[in-house]
Amino acid sequence: MVEMDSVSGILDSPRREAAGRDGVVSKIVQIRQLLAEKFPGVRMAGDIAATRGVPVWATGIWALDEALPGGIPRGALTEISAPENGFGSALILRQIIRQAAGTHQWVALIDGADCFDPGAFDNATLEHLLWIRCKDAGEAMKAADLVLRDGNLPIVALDLALNPARELRKIPSSTWYRFQRLAEEGAAAFVAFTPTPMVSSAKQRVLLRGDLPAEAFGLSEAELLHRLVIENAEEQRESAEPQARRA
Repeated sequence: MVEMDSVSGILDSPRREAAGRDGVVSKIVQIRQLLAEKFPGVRMAGDIAATRGVPVWATGIWALDEALPGGIPRGALTEISAPENGFGSALILRQIIRQAAGTHQWVALIDGADCFDPGAFDNATLEHLLWIRCKDAGEAMKAADLVLRDGNLPIVALDLALNPARELRKIPSSTWYRFQRLAEEGAAAFVAFTPTPMVSSAKQRVLLRGDLPAEAFGLSEAELLHRLVIENAEEQRESAEPQARRA
């Protein structure tokens, strides 16, 4: 596992590098060198280019893959949104990390609020994780930009689920459209976790419903996932329109 501390110097380096495209390219090269040193032999996005005919990456969560077109689309931005008083984002994120390790790929987790707990995983799973720890949403967006520009990570997760609204309101819509364009240029399955729908450029949006049950501490993750209601936002909107017209 690589943590944010290993790449923070890269993110903070604009003061020491020339501005513009050359500076961005230099940062991407540094990230590639770091990842090659930490994870020799691990499959990169370029290694799975031949699978571009298969447009999705299955998460292994039946309800989520059913709400999506069989999984998280590759080369696109998917938003998974849960209400602030709900639950489910962390459960799905943990399953994505385990599924990536199980398929011998690795996942970049951009942790927008530095709240990820690696203690829930064994060492074999953590070996497939790039954990980028960020102090706020602004730093997380910079990290996501660099990771997507690199184009060598099969699965990229941007976790903003616990970032405060005041930080999220500062993210311009143009940033999300740039991320969508960068995702289209690569082969990554890119998913953003948010506390409320906010990604205007998302090709797929999933809503998580359900309250954390009182007996949650006695339930397994599989049982908690079974209680989670996962809905495709577009399908929900389409089904609601006829009901609204009848009313």
